[in-house]
Amino acid sequence: MAFDAFALILAMLALGMLFARVRVLPDAASESLNLVVLYVCLPAAVLLYVPRLRFEPSLLGLAATPWLLAAATVALVLPLARLLRFRRDELGVVLLCVALANSSFIGYPMIRALLGDDALPFAVVYDQFGTFVLLSTFGLYVIARYSGDAPPSAREIGLRIVRFPPLWALAFGLTLMPAQPPDWIAQGLQRLADAMLPLVMLAVGLAIRLRIPRGELKPLATGLALKLLVMPALALALSLLFGMQGKMLQANVLESAMPTMITAAALAISHNLAPRLAAALVAYGILLSLATLPLWAALLEALAG
Repeated sequence: MAFDAFALILAMLALGMLFARVRVLPDAASESLNLVVLYVCLPAAVLLYVPRLRFEPSLLGLAATPWLLAAATVALVLPLARLLRFRRDELGVVLLCVALANSSFIGYPMIRALLGDDALPFAVVYDQFGTFVLLSTFGLYVIARYSGDAPPSAREIGLRIVRFPPLWALAFGLTLMPAQPPDWIAQGLQRLADAMLPLVMLAVGLAIRLRIPRGELKPLATGLALKLLVMPALALALSLLFGMQGKMLQANVLESAMPTMITAAALAISHNLAPRLAAALVAYGILLSLATLPLWAALLEALAG
């Protein structure tokens, strides 16, 4: 990881935690920053990097990896939950938080910091065709299954997908956006995309809570180990199976190694599914990933060499 990007991540995270402690910003500041990222920075990054994609068969494996990892999550978590005697709500949260990685808000800037701009189109494919659709299907099903709500209808899922702003940017980027737009457009999109990293880490710092749910240490440890260690190891095996090489392989593994998606945990909390556990999986996952992601990147570099 580039030292300046790593320093910026730590500085903005610490600044957000400081601001939360001294209450400098309004209570809803974290949510507002996340909306700016969702509606402005993420679409800008998609428009900037997706047109540079060149189709190759292994891209299908890139899109399939998060789906296969979600299946592996179910296969691993269900027996572990029985063995370790998780409560029903704990089981739902671990399923949700292991299967869904933060492959956009944290994934895009981290991939750029660890691998460079050339790897970002691969991160977009992983996120848009994998994680995002998983959230809108698998994620909503898990929430309904373990919170007692009615399962979402196909229409509700379709509307959720259609209303997602980066999806429109993806459609435009794949069809009409030139790979080399005019400089004033490219530079504007670049500045907006560059703002993603500091805004995301500031928002995370504002929202992060480090209270350890003592009665939920087993599901917390299980979720963190699966998310940060087991899922990327499985992704590495899948990447080799799909014939990926170079930056595509590295991006596939590192996206799989990202911490839990904040939106997934927020969904669990809003439905009163083990809210302390969901918050802890996000908080400790983000902090631990600052160590595990560079380690995965170093391992992948060594394997490539």
